[in-house]
Amino acid sequence: MTASAPPDRNRLVAVELDESIGSGLSADADHERRVAIYDLIEDNRFTVIGHESGPYRLSLSTADGRIVFDIRSEREERVSMIGLSLSPFRRIVKDYFMICESYYKAIRTATPSQIETIDMARRGLHNEGSDLLKERLDGKVELDSATSRRLFTLLCVLHWRG
Repeated sequence: MTASAPPDRNRLVAVELDESIGSGLSADADHERRVAIYDLIEDNRFTVIGHESGPYRLSLSTADGRIVFDIRSEREERVSMIGLSLSPFRRIVKDYFMICESYYKAIRTATPSQIETIDMARRGLHNEGSDLLKERLDGKVELDSATSRRLFTLLCVLHWRG
């Protein structure tokens, strides 16, 4: 009989957004938010530097032009609170929103090759934003690329509302 491997504790088990998020979002943005949270909980790598291990609960909000990462243990004890300026993300997020708007219009009327071209640009901006987020969290939180991508999606939702 083989023992099962211990569960990976360096991960997020819950993600919440500021309670005001959700009202006023377009159907497409709300869908992106729900999918990002679901996918993030299902598969992520998240380690707070200097903390033994998770799992962690993450609450995201905006305040004073910053995105705030309130990281807690499973027992709701604060592990870390990180505030990142939204300024470095403004251009990427603005461009990302414009290309997303084009993409959502295109999937209703454009040819498959036009949709693919817009989608490649959309993914490129998303990658740029998630790389910037990972860089800004360096030394504070260790995360993989998939986790960074999903967190960038949530940052976009918060940025749009904030």
